[in-house]
Amino acid sequence: MDIVIRRAEPTDYAPLGDITARAYLDDGLLVFGDEADSYLAELKDVAKRARTAEVLVATADDRILGGVTYVPSGGPMAELARPGEAEIRMLAVSREARGRGVGQALVQACVDRAAAAGTDIVLCTQPTMRTAHRIYERLGFTRVPERDWHPVPEAPDFTLLTYQLTL
Repeated sequence: MDIVIRRAEPTDYAPLGDITARAYLDDGLLVFGDEADSYLAELKDVAKRARTAEVLVATADDRILGGVTYVPSGGPMAELARPGEAEIRMLAVSREARGRGVGQALVQACVDRAAAAGTDIVLCTQPTMRTAHRIYERLGFTRVPERDWHPVPEAPDFTLLTYQLTL
C-alpha cells in the first residue's frame, strides 16, 4: 500500500473527525468512556484544529486512513509544548489500516516538520496506547516522566505520559 501524507483539505475534515472519534471510542480512550464525553466533540472538530495547527492525513487509493495534528512551536493548540518545541496531537488510524505503517508515517511527517523548523517535538499519550509507544520509541522519542500530567480535574487518576524527541 502506497501511503501519501498530505495536509488535510476541507473535504477531509468530516471523515477524519469520524476516524479520530471512532478510534478513541472503540479503543476505550475517552476519560468518561462514551459518546457523552465532551472530548469527543474536540476529536471530531477537524476544521477547528486546521485553523490553528497543521492537520495531516494519510491516504491510499483516495481513502483517508488516519490523521494527526501537528502544532508548531508557539501554536495555540499546544497543551504540553514549551518554547522551542512542536507538539503532536490526536494521532488516529482507522481500524482497517492499522498495522500497515500509517501511524508511523504520520508521526514521521511531524518529526520532519519539527526538524525543518529546528524545534524539538513532544507528545502525550495514554498508558494503554502501547502500539503508539512502540512507534514513538522506534523513531527515537524517549519518555519524560517528570512531564506527565493530569488534564482532567474531574478524573485525577487519568494520567497522560509524555514523550520527547530532541532534534
